[in-house]
Amino acid sequence: MNPSTRALAGEFIGSAGLAVVVIGSGIAAQSLSPGDTGLQLLENALATTFGLTVLILVFAPVSGAHFNPVVTVVDILLHRRSWATAASYLPAQIAGCITGAVLANLMFDAPAIAWSTTDRSAVNLLLSEVVATAGLITVIFALVRTGRSAWAAPAVGAYIGGAYFFTSSTSFANPAITIGRMFSDTFAGIAPASAPAFIGAQLVGAAVGLLVVRLLFPVAAPDPAVVTTADARS
Repeated sequence: MNPSTRALAGEFIGSAGLAVVVIGSGIAAQSLSPGDTGLQLLENALATTFGLTVLILVFAPVSGAHFNPVVTVVDILLHRRSWATAASYLPAQIAGCITGAVLANLMFDAPAIAWSTTDRSAVNLLLSEVVATAGLITVIFALVRTGRSAWAAPAVGAYIGGAYFFTSSTSFANPAITIGRMFSDTFAGIAPASAPAFIGAQLVGAAVGLLVVRLLFPVAAPDPAVVTTADARS
């Protein structure tokens, strides 16, 4: 398998894994702790923290472990990579998250596709997505641009786990997983009508994060741990 194909496969499988972790743990939490939203959120957050950390560790050498369109786009803007990367990565990420959502539904004996009815259109939730995404971009690229990308997996996992609680939106911070969550009418879902505004807020947050990174970390340090698509070898 050539390097570019491996990278796309890594993004697809990793994104699917992320959706399985987020949605599957949400379904399990809803079943294990009925009526206790706080405990459901804690269970969902812990599973996502650990699952995301492992997925990044596994797939970083293959594709960079973006699993997120805004991460891919900001990486291109900061490091002047080709936009062809986005043209291939973004569809793989979205398709992966949809596939993972369907798989999570099936594992818990739910309909393969069940459009979410969870409304998330409130303004405070959109503001939370701006904050969550800006923070995620800052965490990732502060580490990358200071030669500490080896810390990205635990740092990103810990950040997303914490952001479940310090944001009212529970920190989606990812357009691809937002699309995937539309396919599951469960604790982790989002109604299709709410998704466009959520994605818009995430794009705004990514722009804010990009500005923060450019301001605070204007020069990228060499980082031997960074693996690009072009660096992947059979």
